[in-house]
Parts: sequence; C-alpha cells; structure tokens
Amino acid sequence: MTIIAKWFISALSLLGADYLIEGISIDSFYIALVVAFFLGLLNAIIRPILVILTLPVTVLTLGLFIFVINGAIFWFLSTFIQDFRVDGLLAGIGGAVVVSVFSWIGNRFIVEDRSHNIIHHG
Repeated sequence: MTIIAKWFISALSLLGADYLIEGISIDSFYIALVVAFFLGLLNAIIRPILVILTLPVTVLTLGLFIFVINGAIFWFLSTFIQDFRVDGLLAGIGGAVVVSVFSWIGNRFIVEDRSHNIIHHG
C-alpha cells in the first residue's frame, strides 16, 4: 500500500513543479501519474548507471553534477510522454529539485508497516 501512496505523492509533486516552475506543463493528474511511474523507473534503472559513468565530473563539481543528471532525466521524459512538457535543461533541473523536495516531505508522512517481518518468540 505504501508504494501506491508514494506514487501519488510523486504525482502531486509533479503537479507542484508544474505550478512553481515556468517551462513545465502537465495537462492532468493522469499524466502526472504516468510521468511519476516512468520517473521512478528511470531513477531506479538509468540514474545509477549515469552516476557511475559521470563519477569523475560529479567528484570535480563536488556532487553538483547530480542535479544535471536528475534534470536531464526529467527533461528526457518530456520527449516521449505526450501532454508533459519541459522547456529545456534548466526547467528540468528546477522541476527535479521541486519534485525531490516535495516527495521527500510527502514521504515523511507515510508510515511503513514492517510488522509482518518481525518474528515474535513467546
């Protein structure tokens, strides 16, 4: 159940980025859900590969290049999801930052039930 809640929080975070960042446009909550799904997928699969490949640049910039990677992934999504528009890398970086901050705040309110993993000895 928590994965669905986190997915909805990501979608709401995307709508927040649409509201706050000039150059980002999401036409509906449904599109925000689609973008949130693919953003999570790319962040889980492609982002670690990009981080490893760009590690020297990331070290030289004291970690700031991670913002560029996140923005590029955000921008890349807009190239193949209709009704989601990001006008360039700077808007992508801003959108990625807003989504990260809003998602972090929203996910702090989710309490995960891990009681099913606990073995009680009686």
